Amino acid sequence: MDSPQPVRVGLIGCGKISDIYLTNGTRRFADYDIVAVADLVRERAEEKAREYDIPRVLEPDEVLADPEIDVVLNLTIPAAHYDLNRRALEAGKAVYCEKPLAVDPADGRTLVDLAASRGLLIGGAPDTFLGAGIQTCRRLLDEGAIGDPVGAAACFASHGNEHWHPNPDFSYQHGGGPQFNLGPYYLTALTTLLGPVGRIAGNARISFPTRTISSQPRAGETITVETPTFLNAVLDFASGPVASFTATYDVWATERPKIEIYGSEGTLSVPDPNTFGGPVRLYRQATGHWEDVDLDPGFTDNARGLGLADFARALRSGESPRASGTLMSHVLELMQAMETSSEIGQHISLESTMIRPERFDPAEIALMPNA
Repeated sequence: MDSPQPVRVGLIGCGKISDIYLTNGTRRFADYDIVAVADLVRERAEEKAREYDIPRVLEPDEVLADPEIDVVLNLTIPAAHYDLNRRALEAGKAVYCEKPLAVDPADGRTLVDLAASRGLLIGGAPDTFLGAGIQTCRRLLDEGAIGDPVGAAACFASHGNEHWHPNPDFSYQHGGGPQFNLGPYYLTALTTLLGPVGRIAGNARISFPTRTISSQPRAGETITVETPTFLNAVLDFASGPVASFTATYDVWATERPKIEIYGSEGTLSVPDPNTFGGPVRLYRQATGHWEDVDLDPGFTDNARGLGLADFARALRSGESPRASGTLMSHVLELMQAMETSSEIGQHISLESTMIRPERFDPAEIALMPNA
C-alpha cells in the first residue's frame, strides 16, 4: 500500500524557533512537508528557504490564500498569534501554532470555536509531552504505579532570558513572563498527566522594574518589565489532586524538582517538561526506595514538530490531534488566571476544560529514510 501523501505546510515566522521545525520537518518527519516559508522580513524567509531547500518564499497573506497549502504553521511572536490564527481559519486552513494559542483566554476560546464551526483543526505547541519521558510517566500513572494521585508540585525558575536571547523584549511584555514563556510546558505536562484544572489561586509580582540585556547584539539595552516575573499558584484538578506551581524569572539558582506527582502509594519524579526525554524516577512505598525507570520507546531528543506530525495524521484520519486547540486554550486560561487571581485576591473557576489525550504511540509517526 502506498504511503499517504504528506500534509502541505506553510510556515510563517522565520525567527529563532523556526530552525528546529525546519530541521525536523525537512529531515525527519514524513507526515508533513514544509512547502513554503514567509516572514514580515522577506530576507529572513529567503535565508531559511536556501538553508533548508524550501521550494517557495511567500508573503504571509500569500500563504493564507494558497490552495496548495493545507496547514499554516504559525511561529510568529505571541502578540501576533490570535490575529494570524483567526485569519488562517477564516481562509479555510488548519492551524498549528507555537505557544501560546493567543494572549487573551477569550481569544483562545474564540479560535477553538471558530475552528469547530468551520470543521477545521487547530492545535500547537508544546508537544514535548509526546516524548518518551512524559509518556513513560503517563503509562506509570495509568498502571497505578503510585496509587491514586493526591497532589503535585512543579517549578520553573531562572533569571530570565535577556542573558542569551537576541531579542528578549517579548518575555517582559503582556503575553510574556515566565508563565507564558515556559509555563506552557509545565501546565501542559500536568494537565495531560492529571486532567483538567477546575480552579486556581495565584499570587504574582514584578520583582525588578527593568532588566538589562547582556546578550548580543543588543547588550546594554534596558527593558521595561510590564508583566509579573514571580508567580505562585495552587491548582485544584477536577479529578481531585491539588498542585503547586512556581514560575519565575527572578531566581539565580534552585534545587527544587521540575515536577513531582504524589500518590497514595508512592511518588513519581517527572523529567523537565521542556525536553522529550528523561530521567523518570519512581518511589514506591512498598519498596521504600527510589528507582530509575527505563523510558518507553519513543522520542528523547529535540523532536519539536512531533506534535505537527501527529496533527497531520489526525488531519488525514479525521481524529483529534493530541496537541489540540482545546488543550492549548485550557493552558492559556490557566496562565492568565495565575495573574488575575493575584490581582483580585480570590480563586478563579476555569471556564474551559479538556480531555486527557490518548497515550502516544511513536509507531504512528512516519519517518523519512535514514531519519
